[in-house]
Parts: sequence; C-alpha cells; structure tokens
Amino acid sequence: MMKDPQTSLTVSAPAKINLSLRILRRRDDGFHELETLMVPLGLADSLTMERMDGRDGEIEFSCSESGVPADDTNLVMRALIFLAQECGPLPALKIHLEKRIPHGAGLGGGSSDAAAALCGVRELLGLTYPDEVWAAVAARVGSDVPFFLHRGAAWCRGRGELIEPRPGWRLGWPVLLIKPPFPVPTPWAYQQWQGAPCLPGVDYDPQLLVAADGTEVVLVNDLERPVFAKHLLLPDLKMWLRARPEVSAALMSGSGSTLFAVLREDGPATVLREDLAREYGPHLWTWQGLAG
Repeated sequence: MMKDPQTSLTVSAPAKINLSLRILRRRDDGFHELETLMVPLGLADSLTMERMDGRDGEIEFSCSESGVPADDTNLVMRALIFLAQECGPLPALKIHLEKRIPHGAGLGGGSSDAAAALCGVRELLGLTYPDEVWAAVAARVGSDVPFFLHRGAAWCRGRGELIEPRPGWRLGWPVLLIKPPFPVPTPWAYQQWQGAPCLPGVDYDPQLLVAADGTEVVLVNDLERPVFAKHLLLPDLKMWLRARPEVSAALMSGSGSTLFAVLREDGPATVLREDLAREYGPHLWTWQGLAG
C-alpha cells in the first residue's frame, strides 16, 4: 500500500493550547472523560525523516535536546513501532527531532512529535492506509495524538481520541505563553483532579472571550485546581496576568505548567514581558504568536 515514495522530508510538529478543558468523570479504564477545545500554535518542533540503507524496522533517532530517549518510551518511536505492528515492517529510517516546545509544559510537544512522525512516514513512504488505521495508531500512542493528525482547531472528547474538527476556525488574537522553570507530569495532574481544593483569592471561573470572527469561546481548565494547589507560583501569575490591561484572558494550558495570556492587540508585548521579568525573575520561558 505504497505510492511514489520520497527519500527525505521535514514535518512541522506544532504546539497546542487548551482554550477549554473540562473533566467529566473518571472512566472504568483508568482514563478520564474529557471535553476540550484545542488549537495549534505557530510554535513548533520539526521532524526530519529520510530513508536509509539498512534492515526493515531499523530506526536511527537523534534529537537536538540531550536526554531525550530513543527507545519505546519516546512517543515518536512508539508511534512507528505501533504502526509497524498494525501494518507490517517499515523500511530503515533516519529521524532527527529539533525541539522548540518545552517539556512538561501542557503544550502537547511529545504528542505532536508522534503525530508528525505518522504524517511524515505516510508521505515519505507513500502509504495509503485508510484514515481509520492512522487514527487507531495515534490513539494507541496517546490521548492527544489524534488531535495533531488534523492540523487545526478541534473539540476533542472521550479520552481525547474523538475529534470534531473546526475547519478554518482561528482564535485570531495573539497569545503570550509563560512557562516557569519546572514541568508538571500529566498523569499526576489527572490523578489529583478529584477533590482538589480551590485556593482562596484565585478566580477559577470560566472566562468569556470573543474570537476575531465574532464567535464566543468560554475559557476554563479543570486541572488548574490540583496543579495550582501544589505550584503556588502559577495561581499568583495567573491573577497577575488577569489584572494587566494588555490581557483579555489568562488560563493554564492542559496540565501545565504553561500559562497563556490572550492579548488585546497584535504586536510585541514588550512592556508586559519586561514587567513580568521584574515581578517574577528572568527564568520564565515566553513565546508570543497566534493561536488557531
């Protein structure tokens, strides 16, 4: 099931933010039933893939970030292993991952890398398996991976694998990402969700935002409660952002630790970033761009 294979290509792996993340219940299979609106960002890793001489199934993997594993704990490797289990051995491949999305940030970097690997190998090898095959492999790799196959805004339900795309929809406003110098493990955040307390003085209420096309979006994240209870910098930073005149809304993305601020105007948030560094120190990672 191949057509016109190429020898090499580079695939973009965009980050995402969750504009809305509701946890409906804990499922019998141990996962959580979700309803989330995710949008991709201009921030992206890149994955370069090429065919090489070697035995089928051999993968030579490298990464710009030291410490990234090259075994089946790496979601890129896991995606290709699962694809081979589903569809048969793949030709020998050389893969280089250039990381720009921070780890443990709630931005979906690892899941996006895995989806980029599936999209890349499909194009590189000219594979023509039905969409259902790719979706099943993606869901097996991880809950966020199916979203990244669609390359656009979408509502995601179930444990994240049920995708309702919103073709052409964009938030249309610039966002500023702020990540402190610590990660938040996603499994831990979900395990702590039920019964997590609300901190006094912190506003967890939904925020109404009007997208550039006039549609209304409700921003809310049910994982703020457990994550904020442990990492007190985050609720303080969120409330600081909410009070800024440049910011129309601020929320944690996914399981954190990144917060995003939706800015009122397109343009460099120079003063906001300078004040942020003065208030919280120079060690915050930031990125500004469009969402959607």
